[in-house]
Amino acid sequence: MKVFDTPSRIIVTCNMRVTPFLEQEIVALGFNPVQTFKTGVELRGTVRDCIRLNLNLRCASQVLYSLKTFSANSPEHVYKTLVAYPWETLIPKDGYLTVTSYADHFTVNNSMFVNVKVKDAIADRMLRETTQRPDSGPAGDHTVIHLYWKEDRAEVFIDTAGETLGKHGYRKIPGKAPMLEALVSATLMASKWDRKSVFINPMCGSSTIAIEAVLLATNRRPGLFRNNYSFMHILGYNPEFYQHEYRQLKELIVEVPSLRVIATDISDDAIEISRVNAADAGVERYIEFNVCDFESTEIPDDSGGVVYLNPEYGERLGEYGELEETYARIGDFLKKKCKGYTGYIFTGNMELAKKIGLKASRRIEFFNSQIDCRLLEYELYSGTRKKQKVGSQEE
Repeated sequence: MKVFDTPSRIIVTCNMRVTPFLEQEIVALGFNPVQTFKTGVELRGTVRDCIRLNLNLRCASQVLYSLKTFSANSPEHVYKTLVAYPWETLIPKDGYLTVTSYADHFTVNNSMFVNVKVKDAIADRMLRETTQRPDSGPAGDHTVIHLYWKEDRAEVFIDTAGETLGKHGYRKIPGKAPMLEALVSATLMASKWDRKSVFINPMCGSSTIAIEAVLLATNRRPGLFRNNYSFMHILGYNPEFYQHEYRQLKELIVEVPSLRVIATDISDDAIEISRVNAADAGVERYIEFNVCDFESTEIPDDSGGVVYLNPEYGERLGEYGELEETYARIGDFLKKKCKGYTGYIFTGNMELAKKIGLKASRRIEFFNSQIDCRLLEYELYSGTRKKQKVGSQEE
């Protein structure tokens, strides 16, 4: 099967609540989604199209190219169907294979067993047709095959990404409890930041938020920071096409000399980690790093920019009682120092968020791993809001 030139169903996956921003990216690349769902977007295309998607998408997790849909009533049925598929036309006989799966069927109580059945079917077919079995394991850095099986319907895919696209590749030192890069990108896309005005990130940690803000503003795509994908380990892969797409990523970069991003943290170690990560992303010249308490962060007057904080929220780090005071201080900081800005707080604890003492103009829903989170937006007016004329509706 010549998958690089044959259109098929493509499923681009993402974390829950990120779909609207993923769809926005896919449409901007010129694709027409067939449908969207809670954890992804469906479209049609070839594996060449999958290459473009892998290199360009900020909010995606995996890019799955459908090979075959079939009925399955047991793991043995899965094996019998897949052992008849011509895997020797896709997988190098001396290659390395990883199998992943999602199985929701009454005959299955261990997804690893399904993975083994798929791997055995592929290996047995390869041995019969090429006299050699590919090595296999969990690494995910070569050929990756994914099985989706729900009730009696099964579908087998090439996972053209391999390792998750949610990690953008530049962050060598993650720091404590970091937000995944794909999630950060989605929250930035959900904000009102114009990608030109000043962007301030107190409590920056390893500076994923500040770095992703610069990447977004300068149109640097995730494919710039990664050089290995599963599609590179499929027979028929043409390195020249990938290199062409990679060069186009470089041509898309737009330098913004006037862009000002400020990132601060009370921890010296966090700022050192931030400097390393920003250098690896090639954006260190855009970010002003400082060690200080968040309340001492420089806030340029009347810039009309964005202040974005991601404080601890008592699920993985910090204790609730200690954080109440922190959230109250954040509220005072926003009210007193950030007038004229739009404030954003990303938190997974709405009880703590009440301590901020400000009314959010928007509450945008996200998940951070399994934690139900909100991106809270605050309009921080620089003066008293003008009352509308008598007879008009209040905002």
